[in-house]
Amino acid sequence: MANIKVIRRCIFFLLALSFVLGDRFVGGRSVDTRETKELVKHKGTVKTIEGKNGDIIDCVDINQQPAFNHPLLKNHTIQMEPSFIRKVTNEELYNAELFQGWHEDEECPEGTIPIRHAREGENFAHRTIAPLAHRKELNIRRNYDTAGHEYAQAHLSPGNYYGAHATINLWSPQIMDADFSLAQIWVVAGPDNELNTIEAGWRADNHNGQPRFFVYWTRDAYEKTGCQNLECPGFVQVDRKFAIGSPLNPVSTYKGTQHDIGVTIYKDKGNWWLQVQNQAIGYWPHSIFPHLANVATSLSWGGEIYSSGKEGHHTSTHMGSGHFPSEGYGKASYFRNIQYIDSNGKFIDAGEELHPDTTKSSCYDISLVTVKNGGNGTQFYFGGPGYSATCP
Repeated sequence: MANIKVIRRCIFFLLALSFVLGDRFVGGRSVDTRETKELVKHKGTVKTIEGKNGDIIDCVDINQQPAFNHPLLKNHTIQMEPSFIRKVTNEELYNAELFQGWHEDEECPEGTIPIRHAREGENFAHRTIAPLAHRKELNIRRNYDTAGHEYAQAHLSPGNYYGAHATINLWSPQIMDADFSLAQIWVVAGPDNELNTIEAGWRADNHNGQPRFFVYWTRDAYEKTGCQNLECPGFVQVDRKFAIGSPLNPVSTYKGTQHDIGVTIYKDKGNWWLQVQNQAIGYWPHSIFPHLANVATSLSWGGEIYSSGKEGHHTSTHMGSGHFPSEGYGKASYFRNIQYIDSNGKFIDAGEELHPDTTKSSCYDISLVTVKNGGNGTQFYFGGPGYSATCP
């Protein structure tokens, strides 16, 4: 009997020990490795933070960030800030105080940048592809893998552009299976087989539908180069407070308060800078682009969804708010203050130069607002519910 008691105590001790060892402590708080698996820190990490929203952030030495693993950036000197911040027009209209919960109590120290660990269940398997308008207007014959991608976008005719801006409505759309839904700006140059793109906006997947800020780039039409966020070398971040890939809060509600985010991509000292609201986040060095090194020749704004095709009919994944443009403000998702930057560095309202385009308007549509009011500049509503009586 005594031996049995000893054995039971040993088993209890081992179980308790395994539970304790199942947790790792990060930034003073425990992280359950059964959910995060092995937390492999990024090279150059000087501090790790677990946010109250569940995000785990590595504060990485700015000089050891992934960008500098790119062969063209081995001897790159960081441009710590742009020549000047592009103060967008009507900035008082920004009604959302963007807040990423990971730094509610802590923040990354000077000389570091935040890099977020992707959480289990997040879907980054499918990339975006060239904007619909670019493929149509340049008569691209290349066999892009367009299956499953649908769009509701607006674009400018081919020209010379030095930047793009828009204020993008934030939503948490319904996402099915392995699908994703996004709203973004595309900055494009180059022929079809050497397509260069810079992309930024928000994206939601079926992990929880939360919109997360993302960036993307390619220099060879998505074949071998480029990727999302800081997952591969290319984008150089300088801001220590904004974690690319972290959820954006608050989001809009149907018939309720609307929230949005100002996104600007612009040329400065040769590099392409990303600005969120009026904060410079980082840049894509001109040296990684054979065509965007000089100027963009095409700009697009709008929504895209990817469908994995697992429902047996058209996907039920929402674009934008999941409501058609005809429902208008407070119900349909929008882009406003749509502008491009000319060779003199001036913001120009897109106005009547903007052209709408969709892949299947009965599923996801777009509607330009021709009457400007309230200082919102050129704008459009876009999106839809996907599968419905009009979208079988």
